[in-house]
Amino acid sequence: MIDEKQALELVEMALSASTADQSEVVVYSSDSALTRFSNNYIHQNVFESNVHISVRSIVDKRIGYSSTNRIDERAVREMMARSVEIAKRRPPNPEFASLPGQSDYPQAQPFSEETAHLPPEVRARSVATLIERVREFDLSAAGSYATSGSLVAVGNTLGVRAAARLSEASLKTVVMGEDSSGYASAISNDARAIDAVKVAEMAVDKTLKSATPVDLEPGRYKVILAPEAVADMIAFLAYAGLSALSVQEGRSFMAGKFGQRIVDERISIWDDALDARTVGLPFDFEGVPKRRVELIADGVAANVVYDTFTANREGKSSTGHALPAPNPYGPLPTNLFVGEGRSSASSMIASLDRGVFVTRFHYTNLEDPLKTILTGMTRDGTFLIENGELTAGVKNFRFTQSILEALSKVSLVSAERELVESMLGLAFVPYLRIDGFNFTGATRF
Repeated sequence: MIDEKQALELVEMALSASTADQSEVVVYSSDSALTRFSNNYIHQNVFESNVHISVRSIVDKRIGYSSTNRIDERAVREMMARSVEIAKRRPPNPEFASLPGQSDYPQAQPFSEETAHLPPEVRARSVATLIERVREFDLSAAGSYATSGSLVAVGNTLGVRAAARLSEASLKTVVMGEDSSGYASAISNDARAIDAVKVAEMAVDKTLKSATPVDLEPGRYKVILAPEAVADMIAFLAYAGLSALSVQEGRSFMAGKFGQRIVDERISIWDDALDARTVGLPFDFEGVPKRRVELIADGVAANVVYDTFTANREGKSSTGHALPAPNPYGPLPTNLFVGEGRSSASSMIASLDRGVFVTRFHYTNLEDPLKTILTGMTRDGTFLIENGELTAGVKNFRFTQSILEALSKVSLVSAERELVESMLGLAFVPYLRIDGFNFTGATRF
C-alpha cells in the first residue's frame, strides 16, 4: 500500500495533465488478506495489493471518466487525456454546477499498521483457536478472517487535497451441527480487539440451542431481532430512501414526509463516519468533509444525505456522502447508527410469553422501495421464545415485511449495541423487539 505522500503525488501528476475546465482524481490503494476455513480446516490464504486511480473531467458541463491500475507517469497522463476526450464526446449535463472546493478536514480515525499487515500466521492462530473451541463440541466451523489496510486520496483542480488511511479486521463464522447452525462475527479497526474464543462460543451456543428444530407455522409473530438482522434491515431502509437522489427522483419513502413521524419514537437513525465506534473516512470520494447526519430522529423523518451534485440541485451543501464516480446510486450513508434503548437483550427475551428470536437474515431483497417491503429468510440461529426463554430452535422462515411497518411496531430497544457489516458498509445497532413481524413461509431446515 502506498502512503499519503505518494498518493497525493499521483493526484498532482494527474491534475497537472488536465486540460479540462475541472478535473477530479481519486487514488485508492489497499493491502488486503483473507484466511478462509471450512470443515474445521484452513483451506485458503490469499493476499492482494492494489492501486487504482480514477479521474472525472468536466468540459462545458460534459463529464468524462477514466481509470487505471498503472501508476507510471505515462499511464496516468494517458488516463487523464482519455477522460477529457470522453467528456468532449458526451452530451452536456445542464444540472452540473461544479466540483467542490477546498475544505478543512476532521481528524482521521486511528490507523493500525499491525492490523493492516497482520501476518498470515497470526490470522491462522486465531482461526485455530476458534476451531479448537468448536471441535470440543463435535461441531464444524466455516468462515473467514480478513484484515486490510487501505488509503484514499482525493484532489481536484479547485484545490481539494485530502488523504487518509483505514485499517480493518473482520472474523466471521458459521458453526454447524447435524441439523442446526449458529453465526457470530467481530469487526474492528484493530485486530487486537478480535476475540476468537468469544466469536466461537457465541456461534457454538446458537448451534447447540437450535438443535432438533421444530416446525412453526408462518404468520405474524412478536420477534427479537439481533444486531445482524437489524443492520440488514436498516441498510436496506437507507438504500431505499435515505439518499437525496432517491428523494429528488420521487422513489423515496421520505419524500413529502420530512417533519412527520414515520416509525416508533424509540427509533433514531443517523450516519456518522467520524464516530470512534465505527470505521470510516473523514471525507467522501469528492473530498468533502464527513459530518454526522440525523436521518430519523425519535421516529420523525429528519434528513437525507447529499453529495455535491444533489446538494447543488437544492441550493444546499454536501453532507460528505459522495461515492466514487461514476455513481448511479447517488449519495449513501455507509456508517449507520441506531440509537440505544434501556433494555438488555436478556430482559427483552424475558418480556415475551411467545415469540421468535432471529439472529440474522439471508438472501434479502427489496421488493418495493416506496413501501420499503423487504423479503428474505432467517438463518443460523432462529429460536422459539416461550415464557421468556429460548426453548427450541425453529426451522427457518421466509419473510415479506415492510421495514417502516416493522420499525413502527418496536416496543423495546437494547442498551447493548454491536458493530456489524451491512450491505452499505458498517452499522452500530441494538437488539429490537418488534410486536408483529410477517413470516410468509417456512423451510425444511
